[in-house]
Amino acid sequence: MSKKEKDMLREQIKSLSTLIVDLGKHRPAGLTEAPAGSPVEDEQPKTRKPTSPPLSTMAEKFVFTDKDKSEDTKKATRKTVDLFIEAFGDMPVKQITGTVAGEFFDLLSDLPATHGKGRTGLPIREAVAQARERGQETVSGKTVKNHFSRLSALWMHLVQREMADRNPWAGWDFNITKNIVRRGWTDDELTLLAHTPWNGTSVSRATWAGIISVGMFTGMRLGEICNLRRQDIEVIEGIPCFHVCPHPEDHWSPKTSAGTRIIPIHSHLLAMEGLDLLRDTGEYYLFSDLAVSSTSERGDNFARAFSKHKKRIGIPEDVTFHSFRHTVSTRLRNQEAHIRELWIDTVLGHEASHKSQGTMNYTSGIAVSNLQQVIEALHYPEECIMPF
Repeated sequence: MSKKEKDMLREQIKSLSTLIVDLGKHRPAGLTEAPAGSPVEDEQPKTRKPTSPPLSTMAEKFVFTDKDKSEDTKKATRKTVDLFIEAFGDMPVKQITGTVAGEFFDLLSDLPATHGKGRTGLPIREAVAQARERGQETVSGKTVKNHFSRLSALWMHLVQREMADRNPWAGWDFNITKNIVRRGWTDDELTLLAHTPWNGTSVSRATWAGIISVGMFTGMRLGEICNLRRQDIEVIEGIPCFHVCPHPEDHWSPKTSAGTRIIPIHSHLLAMEGLDLLRDTGEYYLFSDLAVSSTSERGDNFARAFSKHKKRIGIPEDVTFHSFRHTVSTRLRNQEAHIRELWIDTVLGHEASHKSQGTMNYTSGIAVSNLQQVIEALHYPEECIMPF
């Protein structure tokens, strides 16, 4: 082939290539894709199918970084999300359908009641298989409902923003008949607890007696007691008080907004020499020897020790540490008529029993001296009180 013929062919190839590229840019929908590596393929705009964000990303955005969510809500939701991801992986939210939710429902319903409470544990699917094989006690219907409620709350955001087509976690029925109704302590049970020697090693004898005593004379939740700092003991209007409040630097806050409150310290607690409530010991926390669990919970070691101890000495299952709140509430509501329900609700960190406009506006204006009357109305027989 002569040089002239070669040059003519090159010009033709160049013209055809330009034509093909131009056609490709204006190609009608429905035409077949150009072969990989061709000029048309190289010039095609890259169109990617939209992907759905994974569950962990959505939980981070709408729950874990939400300043209006309590730390308890964030921790509980993280536990639920972790369980789901352990079972199914970090799925894109649009792929989480009712079928997937149903499988998660079945897994949770057969999850052993002890799952996650020890230092080590089996993966969720292995734990469920073992529980089915051995006929172990499983979690309550209320626990399953709580897991679904947390995911349903997250999906409300996703559906509203059209990041999910529907909420697969809503509308389920839960068997909550297994739930045990808690009650307060009887005097006989308190006496048994007070006078059975504590020989545990997970917490000191002083911490054991101190936490139980604070629970008996304040009705505070266990988490609130375990997270008390020395600086949370304040003298207000001449009255020593516990100030239950959020600790952002420690990533802890009361369970509800009503949980932030002032509780005058009972004279019995002030008189406990070993507790030293008004002395600066240099410690950060009131109960400084409490360990922090892998989930950043202070007092998990005490909670496990308390549960084992009361079971060992024959305290019924429907009596727990939380029962001290029931005990305090019942005793206070059976006291003198001049102690108002609103004052009791304020001390216990309950939402006010009476939702009148006056209640909503003036709760924060209750005098500390009135709250002190409530606390000092608490009395126990001598034999019921934990010796320090």
